[in-house]
Amino acid sequence: MTTLTAPALNAADRCDRCGAQAYVKAVLPGGGELLFCGHHGREFAPTLEAQGADVVDETVRLTEDAATS
Repeated sequence: MTTLTAPALNAADRCDRCGAQAYVKAVLPGGGELLFCGHHGREFAPTLEAQGADVVDETVRLTEDAATS
């Protein structure tokens, strides 16, 4: 049995709205994807989820990074 996991977002992934580092990825029902920073992810995720998108929120990494610094 093979289990696939979604790759983590990295510094090269940028918010489609403002260009900041992306921490939220929304995979749309039609197959496309959108990337958002934490701010825009919080703004758009509820609407995208209501429309059937699969939202991966990695904003917890923001506080983890600060705790390890």
